[in-house]
Amino acid sequence: MGFFIDVLLPIPLERNFTYSVTPEEKQLLEPGMRVAVPFGKSKLYTGIVLGIHQRAPEAYQAKDIYRILDEEPLVSSAQLEHWNWIAQYYMCTMGEVFRSAVPSVFLLESETRVRKGEAALEQEEPVSDTEYLILEALEHQEVLSVNEISEIIDRKQVLPLLNRMLGKGAILMEENLQKGYTPKKVRYLRLHPDYREESALQELLDSMGRAPAQSRIILQLFQLQQGREKPVKSKELQERAESSRSVIRTLLDKEILQEYYLEEDRVVFEEAEAGAGNIQLNEEQQKAFADIRSSFATNRVTLLHGVTASGKTEVYIELIKEYLTKGEQVLYLVPEIALTAQLTSRLQLVFGPRVVVFHSRQSQQERGEIWYHVQQGGEKASVVLGARSALFLPFRKLGLVIIDEEHENTYKQFDPAPRYHARDAAIVLGKSSGASVLLGSATPSLESFHNARTGKPAYPGVTLRCSCRKWNW
Repeated sequence: MGFFIDVLLPIPLERNFTYSVTPEEKQLLEPGMRVAVPFGKSKLYTGIVLGIHQRAPEAYQAKDIYRILDEEPLVSSAQLEHWNWIAQYYMCTMGEVFRSAVPSVFLLESETRVRKGEAALEQEEPVSDTEYLILEALEHQEVLSVNEISEIIDRKQVLPLLNRMLGKGAILMEENLQKGYTPKKVRYLRLHPDYREESALQELLDSMGRAPAQSRIILQLFQLQQGREKPVKSKELQERAESSRSVIRTLLDKEILQEYYLEEDRVVFEEAEAGAGNIQLNEEQQKAFADIRSSFATNRVTLLHGVTASGKTEVYIELIKEYLTKGEQVLYLVPEIALTAQLTSRLQLVFGPRVVVFHSRQSQQERGEIWYHVQQGGEKASVVLGARSALFLPFRKLGLVIIDEEHENTYKQFDPAPRYHARDAAIVLGKSSGASVLLGSATPSLESFHNARTGKPAYPGVTLRCSCRKWNW
Protein backbone atom coordinates (compact mmCIF):
# COMPACT_ATOMS: atom_id res chain seq x y z
CA MET A 1 0.00 0.00 0.00
CA GLY A 2 1.05 3.57 -0.68
CA PHE A 3 1.31 6.49 1.72
CA PHE A 4 -1.13 9.37 1.98
CA ILE A 5 -1.33 12.68 3.83
CA ASP A 6 -4.34 14.72 4.95
CA VAL A 7 -3.84 18.34 3.97
CA LEU A 8 -5.51 21.49 5.32
CA LEU A 9 -5.95 24.10 2.57
CA PRO A 10 -6.51 27.85 3.16
CA ILE A 11 -9.94 27.78 1.53
CA PRO A 12 -13.44 27.89 3.09
CA LEU A 13 -14.33 24.21 2.69
CA GLU A 14 -15.59 21.95 5.49
CA ARG A 15 -13.35 19.03 4.56
CA ASN A 16 -9.65 18.34 4.21
CA PHE A 17 -8.11 16.58 1.22
CA THR A 18 -5.92 13.52 0.88
CA TYR A 19 -2.83 13.41 -1.34
CA SER A 20 -0.43 10.66 -2.28
CA VAL A 21 3.25 10.73 -1.25
CA THR A 22 6.19 8.48 -2.03
CA PRO A 23 7.97 6.49 0.72
CA GLU A 24 10.90 8.94 0.44
CA GLU A 25 8.58 11.96 0.89
CA LYS A 26 6.84 10.23 3.78
CA GLN A 27 10.17 10.02 5.64
CA LEU A 28 10.62 13.79 5.31
CA LEU A 29 7.10 14.86 6.28
CA GLU A 30 5.70 15.70 9.72
CA PRO A 31 2.33 17.16 10.79
CA GLY A 32 2.49 20.95 10.67
CA MET A 33 4.79 21.14 7.63
CA ARG A 34 3.77 22.97 4.47
CA VAL A 35 3.33 21.27 1.12
CA ALA A 36 2.42 22.70 -2.29
CA VAL A 37 -0.41 20.65 -3.74
CA PRO A 38 -2.49 20.82 -6.94
CA PHE A 39 -6.13 21.74 -6.42
CA GLY A 40 -8.72 21.94 -9.18
CA LYS A 41 -7.60 21.72 -12.78
CA SER A 42 -4.23 23.44 -12.50
CA LYS A 43 -4.02 25.69 -9.43
CA LEU A 44 -1.36 25.12 -6.78
CA TYR A 45 -2.00 25.90 -3.10
CA THR A 46 0.01 25.77 0.10
CA GLY A 47 -1.43 23.31 2.60
CA ILE A 48 -0.57 22.11 6.10
CA VAL A 49 0.00 18.40 6.72
CA LEU A 50 -2.45 17.15 9.36
CA GLY A 51 -1.63 13.47 9.35
CA ILE A 52 0.22 10.67 7.53
CA HIS A 53 -1.43 7.29 6.92
CA GLN A 54 -2.05 4.49 4.40
CA ARG A 55 -5.81 4.91 3.87
CA ALA A 56 -6.55 5.79 0.27
CA PRO A 57 -9.57 8.09 -0.31
CA GLU A 58 -12.66 6.27 -1.57
CA ALA A 59 -14.43 9.12 -3.37
CA TYR A 60 -11.55 10.24 -5.63
CA GLN A 61 -8.10 9.36 -6.90
CA ALA A 62 -5.46 10.96 -4.68
CA LYS A 63 -3.16 13.37 -6.52
CA ASP A 64 0.57 13.57 -5.92
CA ILE A 65 1.92 16.54 -3.99
CA TYR A 66 3.89 19.13 -5.98
CA ARG A 67 6.61 20.01 -3.47
CA ILE A 68 7.56 19.86 0.22
CA LEU A 69 8.12 23.45 1.38
CA ASP A 70 9.52 23.02 4.91
CA GLU A 71 12.28 21.09 6.63
CA GLU A 72 10.60 21.56 10.02
CA PRO A 73 6.93 22.10 10.95
CA LEU A 74 5.77 25.69 10.51
CA VAL A 75 2.74 25.08 12.75
CA SER A 76 2.75 23.12 16.01
CA SER A 77 0.18 20.55 17.11
CA ALA A 78 -0.95 22.95 19.86
CA GLN A 79 -1.69 25.60 17.23
CA LEU A 80 -3.70 23.14 15.16
CA GLU A 81 -5.77 22.25 18.24
CA HIS A 82 -6.36 25.96 18.89
CA TRP A 83 -7.41 26.52 15.27
CA ASN A 84 -9.82 23.60 15.54
CA TRP A 85 -11.39 25.12 18.68
CA ILE A 86 -11.82 28.49 16.93
CA ALA A 87 -13.38 26.83 13.89
CA GLN A 88 -15.90 24.90 16.01
CA TYR A 89 -16.70 27.66 18.49
CA TYR A 90 -17.11 30.44 15.93
CA MET A 91 -18.70 28.18 13.29
CA CYS A 92 -16.23 28.59 10.45
CA THR A 93 -13.83 26.28 8.65
CA MET A 94 -10.27 25.50 9.70
CA GLY A 95 -9.18 26.67 6.26
CA GLU A 96 -10.46 30.17 7.08
CA VAL A 97 -8.62 30.11 10.40
CA PHE A 98 -5.48 28.91 8.62
CA ARG A 99 -5.59 31.80 6.12
CA SER A 100 -6.16 34.35 8.89
CA ALA A 101 -3.57 32.94 11.30
CA VAL A 102 -0.56 32.48 9.03
CA PRO A 103 1.12 35.47 7.35
CA SER A 104 0.30 35.39 3.66
CA VAL A 105 4.02 35.29 2.81
CA PHE A 106 3.86 31.61 3.87
CA LEU A 107 0.76 30.87 1.77
CA LEU A 108 2.35 30.40 -1.61
CA GLU A 109 -0.09 30.16 -4.48
CA SER A 110 0.66 29.50 -8.11
CA GLU A 111 0.68 32.16 -10.76
CA THR A 112 -0.35 31.30 -14.31
CA ARG A 113 2.53 31.93 -16.72
CA VAL A 114 2.14 32.14 -20.48
CA ARG A 115 4.71 31.04 -23.08
CA LYS A 116 4.67 31.05 -26.87
CA GLY A 117 3.31 27.82 -28.35
CA GLU A 118 4.71 25.83 -31.26
CA ALA A 119 1.95 26.98 -33.63
CA ALA A 120 2.32 30.67 -32.65
CA LEU A 121 2.21 32.89 -35.75
CA GLU A 122 2.19 29.94 -38.19
CA GLN A 123 -1.44 28.92 -37.53
CA GLU A 124 -3.87 28.90 -40.47
CA GLU A 125 -6.79 30.44 -38.54
CA PRO A 126 -6.96 34.26 -38.65
CA VAL A 127 -5.42 36.03 -35.69
CA SER A 128 -7.28 38.89 -34.02
CA ASP A 129 -5.51 42.16 -33.22
CA THR A 130 -5.58 41.31 -29.51
CA GLU A 131 -4.07 37.88 -30.08
CA TYR A 132 -1.41 39.41 -32.31
CA LEU A 133 -0.46 41.85 -29.52
CA ILE A 134 0.03 38.96 -27.09
CA LEU A 135 2.12 36.94 -29.54
CA GLU A 136 4.24 39.99 -30.37
CA ALA A 137 4.87 40.57 -26.66
CA LEU A 138 5.95 36.92 -26.28
CA GLU A 139 8.44 37.45 -29.10
CA HIS A 140 10.23 40.04 -26.95
CA GLN A 141 9.72 38.36 -23.55
CA GLU A 142 9.79 34.60 -23.18
CA VAL A 143 7.33 34.37 -20.26
CA LEU A 144 4.45 36.69 -19.27
CA SER A 145 2.08 36.53 -16.30
CA VAL A 146 -1.68 36.87 -16.72
CA ASN A 147 -1.54 40.29 -15.04
CA GLU A 148 1.13 41.50 -17.47
CA ILE A 149 -0.95 40.34 -20.44
CA SER A 150 -3.99 42.11 -18.96
CA GLU A 151 -2.00 45.37 -18.90
CA ILE A 152 -0.67 44.87 -22.44
CA ILE A 153 -4.11 44.46 -24.03
CA ASP A 154 -5.85 46.76 -21.51
CA ARG A 155 -8.52 44.20 -20.61
CA LYS A 156 -9.45 42.80 -17.20
CA GLN A 157 -10.90 39.47 -18.29
CA VAL A 158 -8.18 37.71 -20.30
CA LEU A 159 -8.59 34.05 -19.35
CA PRO A 160 -11.29 33.28 -22.00
CA LEU A 161 -9.02 34.76 -24.69
CA LEU A 162 -6.00 32.83 -23.41
CA ASN A 163 -8.01 29.59 -23.35
CA ARG A 164 -8.94 30.09 -27.02
CA MET A 165 -5.29 30.69 -27.92
CA LEU A 166 -4.33 27.64 -25.89
CA GLY A 167 -6.79 25.54 -27.92
CA LYS A 168 -5.16 26.76 -31.14
CA GLY A 169 -1.71 25.85 -29.85
CA ALA A 170 -0.58 29.48 -30.08
CA ILE A 171 0.43 29.63 -26.42
CA LEU A 172 1.34 27.34 -23.53
CA MET A 173 0.11 27.95 -19.99
CA GLU A 174 1.84 26.68 -16.84
CA GLU A 175 1.57 27.18 -13.09
CA ASN A 176 4.55 28.59 -11.20
CA LEU A 177 4.76 28.99 -7.41
CA GLN A 178 5.24 32.59 -6.34
CA LYS A 179 8.11 33.42 -4.01
CA GLY A 180 7.36 33.47 -0.30
CA TYR A 181 9.38 34.51 2.73
CA THR A 182 13.01 35.32 2.00
CA PRO A 183 15.50 36.47 4.65
CA LYS A 184 16.81 39.99 4.19
CA LYS A 185 20.42 39.95 3.02
CA VAL A 186 22.76 42.94 3.14
CA ARG A 187 25.87 43.29 0.98
CA TYR A 188 29.25 43.74 2.70
CA LEU A 189 32.69 44.42 1.26
CA ARG A 190 36.23 43.46 2.21
CA LEU A 191 39.69 43.68 0.67
CA HIS A 192 40.92 40.70 -1.31
CA PRO A 193 43.33 38.63 0.86
CA ASP A 194 46.20 39.51 -1.53
CA TYR A 195 46.00 43.18 -0.48
CA ARG A 196 45.49 42.94 3.27
CA GLU A 197 49.17 43.29 4.11
CA GLU A 198 50.40 46.90 4.32
CA SER A 199 53.16 46.40 1.78
CA ALA A 200 50.82 44.85 -0.79
CA LEU A 201 48.23 47.54 -0.16
CA GLN A 202 50.81 50.34 -0.57
CA GLU A 203 52.01 48.82 -3.82
CA LEU A 204 48.42 48.68 -5.07
CA LEU A 205 47.75 52.31 -4.16
CA ASP A 206 50.95 53.43 -5.90
CA SER A 207 49.80 51.73 -9.08
CA MET A 208 46.42 53.55 -8.99
CA GLY A 209 47.70 57.11 -9.26
CA ARG A 210 45.32 57.89 -12.13
CA ALA A 211 42.25 56.49 -10.35
CA PRO A 212 41.73 58.70 -7.28
CA ALA A 213 38.13 57.56 -6.75
CA GLN A 214 39.22 53.93 -6.54
CA SER A 215 42.12 54.80 -4.20
CA ARG A 216 39.72 56.67 -1.94
CA ILE A 217 37.44 53.64 -1.68
CA ILE A 218 40.35 51.34 -0.79
CA LEU A 219 41.77 53.71 1.83
CA GLN A 220 38.36 54.25 3.40
CA LEU A 221 37.71 50.52 3.59
CA PHE A 222 41.15 49.96 5.16
CA GLN A 223 40.44 52.64 7.79
CA LEU A 224 36.98 51.25 8.60
CA GLN A 225 38.36 47.76 9.12
CA GLN A 226 41.11 48.94 11.47
CA GLY A 227 40.27 48.21 15.08
CA ARG A 228 36.71 47.10 14.43
CA GLU A 229 35.29 43.62 14.22
CA LYS A 230 32.04 44.58 12.50
CA PRO A 231 31.90 44.00 8.74
CA VAL A 232 31.61 47.02 6.45
CA LYS A 233 28.39 47.54 4.51
CA SER A 234 28.66 48.44 0.85
CA LYS A 235 26.31 51.39 1.34
CA GLU A 236 28.29 52.70 4.32
CA LEU A 237 31.56 52.52 2.40
CA GLN A 238 30.04 54.31 -0.56
CA GLU A 239 28.79 57.17 1.64
CA ARG A 240 32.02 57.51 3.65
CA ALA A 241 34.17 57.63 0.51
CA GLU A 242 31.69 59.92 -1.29
CA SER A 243 31.85 57.61 -4.26
CA SER A 244 29.44 55.71 -6.52
CA ARG A 245 28.34 52.15 -7.16
CA SER A 246 30.16 52.06 -10.49
CA VAL A 247 33.54 52.62 -8.78
CA ILE A 248 32.85 49.77 -6.34
CA ARG A 249 31.77 47.55 -9.22
CA THR A 250 35.03 48.29 -11.04
CA LEU A 251 37.07 47.26 -7.98
CA LEU A 252 35.02 44.07 -7.70
CA ASP A 253 35.63 43.27 -11.36
CA LYS A 254 39.37 43.79 -10.82
CA GLU A 255 39.17 41.41 -7.81
CA ILE A 256 40.60 44.06 -5.51
CA LEU A 257 37.44 43.95 -3.39
CA GLN A 258 35.27 40.98 -2.45
CA GLU A 259 31.55 41.09 -1.72
CA TYR A 260 29.59 38.81 0.60
CA TYR A 261 26.10 38.80 2.10
CA LEU A 262 24.85 38.46 5.67
CA GLU A 263 21.29 38.00 6.87
CA GLU A 264 19.80 40.93 8.76
CA ASP A 265 16.56 41.34 10.69
CA ARG A 266 13.91 43.49 9.08
CA VAL A 267 12.38 44.28 12.45
CA VAL A 268 14.83 46.54 14.24
CA PHE A 269 14.01 49.06 16.96
CA GLU A 270 16.13 51.83 18.35
CA GLU A 271 18.59 50.33 20.77
CA ALA A 272 17.66 50.81 24.39
CA GLU A 273 19.62 49.66 27.38
CA ALA A 274 17.66 46.94 29.11
CA GLY A 275 16.78 47.93 32.65
CA ALA A 276 16.98 51.68 31.96
CA GLY A 277 13.31 52.08 32.83
CA ASN A 278 13.21 50.19 36.13
CA ILE A 279 10.47 51.40 38.48
CA GLN A 280 9.40 50.91 42.05
CA LEU A 281 5.81 49.89 42.74
CA ASN A 282 3.90 51.89 45.30
CA GLU A 283 2.00 50.22 48.12
CA GLU A 284 -1.25 49.68 46.19
CA GLN A 285 0.58 48.32 43.17
CA GLN A 286 2.64 45.97 45.32
CA LYS A 287 -0.54 44.64 46.92
CA ALA A 288 -2.15 44.09 43.50
CA PHE A 289 1.02 42.38 42.27
CA ALA A 290 1.06 40.05 45.28
CA ASP A 291 -2.67 39.28 44.88
CA ILE A 292 -2.19 38.43 41.20
CA ARG A 293 0.70 36.08 41.98
CA SER A 294 -1.37 34.43 44.68
CA SER A 295 -4.30 34.07 42.29
CA PHE A 296 -2.13 32.52 39.57
CA ALA A 297 -1.03 29.85 42.06
CA THR A 298 -4.53 28.34 41.99
CA ASN A 299 -6.25 29.96 38.97
CA ARG A 300 -5.04 30.46 35.43
CA VAL A 301 -7.22 33.52 34.67
CA THR A 302 -7.35 36.69 36.75
CA LEU A 303 -9.08 40.05 36.25
CA LEU A 304 -7.24 43.21 37.30
CA HIS A 305 -9.78 45.99 37.84
CA GLY A 306 -7.96 49.31 38.10
CA VAL A 307 -9.29 52.78 37.46
CA THR A 308 -7.77 54.84 34.67
CA ALA A 309 -4.21 56.06 35.46
CA SER A 310 -3.96 53.76 38.48
CA GLY A 311 -0.68 52.22 37.27
CA LYS A 312 -1.75 48.89 35.79
CA THR A 313 1.07 49.00 33.24
CA GLU A 314 3.68 49.05 36.00
CA VAL A 315 2.13 45.91 37.47
CA TYR A 316 2.20 44.27 34.02
CA ILE A 317 5.90 45.11 33.69
CA GLU A 318 6.75 43.50 37.04
CA LEU A 319 4.85 40.36 36.02
CA ILE A 320 6.66 40.23 32.66
CA LYS A 321 10.01 40.43 34.45
CA GLU A 322 9.10 37.43 36.56
CA TYR A 323 8.10 35.24 33.61
CA LEU A 324 11.12 36.24 31.51
CA THR A 325 13.36 35.23 34.41
CA LYS A 326 11.84 31.75 34.12
CA GLY A 327 12.69 31.67 30.40
CA GLU A 328 9.06 31.88 29.29
CA GLN A 329 7.42 33.97 26.57
CA VAL A 330 4.88 36.74 27.14
CA LEU A 331 2.00 37.82 24.89
CA TYR A 332 0.78 41.38 25.55
CA LEU A 333 -2.45 42.10 23.65
CA VAL A 334 -3.78 45.61 23.07
CA PRO A 335 -7.05 46.50 21.32
CA GLU A 336 -5.66 49.10 18.90
CA ILE A 337 -2.54 49.21 16.75
CA ALA A 338 -2.22 52.90 17.61
CA LEU A 339 -1.45 51.97 21.25
CA THR A 340 1.60 49.89 20.35
CA ALA A 341 4.00 52.79 19.60
CA GLN A 342 3.86 54.33 23.07
CA LEU A 343 3.89 50.96 24.81
CA THR A 344 6.81 49.71 22.72
CA SER A 345 9.04 52.57 23.84
CA ARG A 346 8.00 52.03 27.43
CA LEU A 347 8.60 48.29 27.40
CA GLN A 348 11.92 48.58 25.57
CA LEU A 349 13.26 50.86 28.28
CA VAL A 350 12.89 47.91 30.63
CA PHE A 351 13.36 44.84 28.40
CA GLY A 352 15.45 46.13 25.51
CA PRO A 353 15.38 44.24 22.18
CA ARG A 354 13.41 41.33 23.65
CA VAL A 355 10.24 43.27 22.79
CA VAL A 356 8.75 42.95 19.29
CA VAL A 357 5.54 44.34 17.84
CA PHE A 358 3.18 42.30 15.65
CA HIS A 359 0.19 43.76 13.81
CA SER A 360 -1.48 43.90 10.39
CA ARG A 361 0.21 47.12 9.22
CA GLN A 362 3.62 45.50 9.05
CA SER A 363 4.88 44.09 5.78
CA GLN A 364 4.32 40.40 5.21
CA GLN A 365 8.08 39.80 5.20
CA GLU A 366 8.37 41.45 8.64
CA ARG A 367 5.49 39.36 9.97
CA GLY A 368 7.15 36.22 8.62
CA GLU A 369 10.41 37.13 10.31
CA ILE A 370 8.71 37.65 13.68
CA TRP A 371 6.92 34.31 13.23
CA TYR A 372 10.28 32.53 13.01
CA HIS A 373 11.76 34.43 15.99
CA VAL A 374 8.78 33.49 18.19
CA GLN A 375 8.91 29.88 17.01
CA GLN A 376 12.59 29.60 17.97
CA GLY A 377 11.72 30.61 21.55
CA GLY A 378 14.96 32.50 22.08
CA GLU A 379 15.56 35.75 23.92
CA LYS A 380 14.59 37.85 20.93
CA ALA A 381 10.83 38.22 20.62
CA SER A 382 10.29 36.81 24.10
CA VAL A 383 7.80 39.66 24.68
CA VAL A 384 5.28 40.09 21.86
CA LEU A 385 3.19 43.24 21.89
CA GLY A 386 0.40 43.15 19.36
CA ALA A 387 -3.19 43.40 18.27
CA ARG A 388 -5.53 40.41 18.09
CA SER A 389 -3.68 38.59 15.27
CA ALA A 390 -0.63 38.17 17.57
CA LEU A 391 -2.37 35.33 19.43
CA PHE A 392 -1.82 33.09 16.38
CA LEU A 393 1.98 33.24 16.64
CA PRO A 394 3.77 29.90 17.24
CA PHE A 395 4.74 30.34 20.90
CA ARG A 396 7.04 27.58 22.05
CA LYS A 397 6.91 28.25 25.81
CA LEU A 398 4.15 30.75 26.49
CA GLY A 399 4.01 31.63 30.18
CA LEU A 400 1.89 34.77 30.46
CA VAL A 401 -0.88 36.39 28.43
CA ILE A 402 -1.84 39.99 29.23
CA ILE A 403 -5.05 41.33 27.68
CA ASP A 404 -5.10 45.07 28.30
CA GLU A 405 -8.39 46.97 28.08
CA GLU A 406 -10.17 43.63 27.83
CA HIS A 407 -13.59 45.30 27.53
CA GLU A 408 -12.85 46.87 24.11
CA ASN A 409 -15.02 45.62 21.26
CA THR A 410 -12.09 45.92 18.82
CA TYR A 411 -10.88 42.56 20.14
CA LYS A 412 -13.76 41.12 18.14
CA GLN A 413 -13.12 40.49 14.44
CA PHE A 414 -16.30 41.05 12.49
CA ASP A 415 -15.16 40.44 8.93
CA PRO A 416 -13.86 38.31 7.27
CA ALA A 417 -14.10 34.88 8.89
CA PRO A 418 -13.07 33.67 11.37
CA ARG A 419 -15.21 36.13 13.35
CA TYR A 420 -13.50 35.46 16.64
CA HIS A 421 -13.10 37.35 19.91
CA ALA A 422 -9.37 37.69 20.64
CA ARG A 423 -9.92 37.94 24.40
CA ASP A 424 -11.78 34.64 24.63
CA ALA A 425 -9.50 32.93 22.11
CA ALA A 426 -6.46 34.10 24.11
CA ILE A 427 -7.94 32.65 27.31
CA VAL A 428 -8.35 29.28 25.57
CA LEU A 429 -4.79 29.61 24.21
CA GLY A 430 -3.52 30.22 27.74
CA LYS A 431 -5.35 27.17 29.03
CA SER A 432 -4.00 24.87 26.31
CA SER A 433 -0.45 26.26 26.74
CA GLY A 434 -0.49 26.14 30.54
CA ALA A 435 0.01 29.92 30.64
CA SER A 436 -1.40 32.42 33.11
CA VAL A 437 -3.87 34.96 31.70
CA LEU A 438 -4.35 38.45 33.12
CA LEU A 439 -7.24 40.64 32.00
CA GLY A 440 -6.90 44.33 32.77
CA SER A 441 -9.47 47.11 32.54
CA ALA A 442 -10.80 50.23 34.24
CA THR A 443 -14.30 49.24 33.07
CA PRO A 444 -14.41 45.44 32.79
CA SER A 445 -16.81 43.83 30.36
CA LEU A 446 -20.01 42.52 31.89
CA GLU A 447 -19.09 38.88 31.32
CA SER A 448 -15.59 39.25 32.80
CA PHE A 449 -16.92 41.14 35.81
CA HIS A 450 -19.60 38.49 36.35
CA ASN A 451 -17.06 35.66 36.06
CA ALA A 452 -14.75 37.38 38.54
CA ARG A 453 -17.55 37.97 41.06
CA THR A 454 -19.04 34.48 40.82
CA GLY A 455 -15.81 32.56 40.31
CA LYS A 456 -17.08 30.96 37.10
CA PRO A 457 -14.91 29.57 35.71
CA ALA A 458 -12.27 30.15 38.42
CA TYR A 459 -12.01 33.78 37.42
CA PRO A 460 -10.93 35.75 40.53
CA GLY A 461 -10.79 39.52 40.50
CA VAL A 462 -8.04 41.80 41.80
CA THR A 463 -8.88 45.44 42.38
CA LEU A 464 -6.27 48.19 42.02
CA ARG A 465 -7.30 51.64 43.22
CA CYS A 466 -4.02 53.54 43.53
CA SER A 467 -3.33 56.94 42.01
CA CYS A 468 -0.81 57.32 39.23
CA ARG A 469 2.71 58.33 40.20
CA LYS A 470 5.11 60.27 37.99
CA TRP A 471 7.91 57.91 36.99
CA ASN A 472 11.22 59.00 35.53
CA TRP A 473 11.29 56.80 32.44
